Amino acid sequence: MKALRFFAREDVRLVDIAEPVCGPEEVKIKVKNCSTCGTDVKILHNGHVNITRITTMGHEVAGEVVEVGPQALGGFQVGDRVQCIAAVPCGECHECRKGWMEVCQNQTSVGYQYDGGFAEYMIVPKQVLKVDGLNRIPENVGYDEASAAEPFACAINAQEQLGIQEGDFVVVFGAGPIGCMHIRIARGVHKAGMIALVDINAERLAMSADAVHPDHVIDASSVDVVEEVMRLTGGRGADVVITATPAKITQEQAIAMAARNGRISFFGGLPKNDPVIACDSNLVHYRQLHIHGANGSSPAHNKRALEYISTGQVPVKDLITRHIPLEQALEAFGIVQRGEAIKVTVEP
Repeated sequence: MKALRFFAREDVRLVDIAEPVCGPEEVKIKVKNCSTCGTDVKILHNGHVNITRITTMGHEVAGEVVEVGPQALGGFQVGDRVQCIAAVPCGECHECRKGWMEVCQNQTSVGYQYDGGFAEYMIVPKQVLKVDGLNRIPENVGYDEASAAEPFACAINAQEQLGIQEGDFVVVFGAGPIGCMHIRIARGVHKAGMIALVDINAERLAMSADAVHPDHVIDASSVDVVEEVMRLTGGRGADVVITATPAKITQEQAIAMAARNGRISFFGGLPKNDPVIACDSNLVHYRQLHIHGANGSSPAHNKRALEYISTGQVPVKDLITRHIPLEQALEAFGIVQRGEAIKVTVEP
């Protein structure tokens, strides 16, 4: 079968490999959609500490069950339509027992320790089934939409920490697919008030704004973002700021523009070799700011994402603007890197 495999930094290739064999505690799926994200581009160029062997990439996976091991958990049957989690908690550590599976200290990942979904077939390992991480897709949800449930789940995790209240002024940095999902969750689930979308790429900003209709669009390449947010809020600042981009300046600007009792999510991780920002501690102290990290998602967040998609509360279909065949999967990485689409999905 065809599979897109990571060999080394700058060496990702579509190759022919043997079709995987389903073990007694595993489920085998025919991949229907595996969507791409910025993390895939980072892995292409920089590798990843958790990828220590030749690995099939792809972690936003939806497909059809074609084989079920006799001891596999979950009661799955051939023909079931399923979506797979990406981050796999152990289910046994202190954090997992506390219900904090998204920060499991023993976390493994599909597309890292386990072969992922940029392939015709994928094995769902027993570790995923153990934590109830293979989800049946609702009948009215397409495979492409279901593959977007994983990044959607990460955004749900972040927003659960922020206590967004009806009418809050929300700023989202980053006009990529995650930024768009954040806007839809803030509006559709939490009933936020005015929402501003910020980016330095004017074309991507316009494309995403056409899809999710923020109340304000701020081109950070030509406007002082902090001054503009202060102007829009009458000098009060933003109630909620989400930095869905891996840029230090956005985190610094988030602190500067946050209102009293403001909530900030550092959603996008920074480069490992340059992670330190300047923080005016007095702003945090006197404005009583709440700064949150956001790390992935839990199996429960994936289920919630599928539910929101199914009910129409948070649509994602229109955010998937490019469908690419597996044979052109590397081209999908380039589209993501250049910001030429909102969400790109690969279809084996």
